[in-house]
Amino acid sequence: MTKLFARFAKDESGATAIEYGLIAALIAVGIIAGAGALSDSIGTTLTGLGTTMENPPAN
Repeated sequence: MTKLFARFAKDESGATAIEYGLIAALIAVGIIAGAGALSDSIGTTLTGLGTTMENPPAN
């Protein structure tokens, strides 16, 4: 029984998988936050572009 517990304590593959999962989750949160911060700026730019295309400046 002691050998089984010692072998289980030395197995780090599960911990590594959890660490990779946490890193992936943090990257996803960063991407979502960045997209949210840029959405207003991109929306304003596209709205201005659409307005210019509908009403082009006179030559």
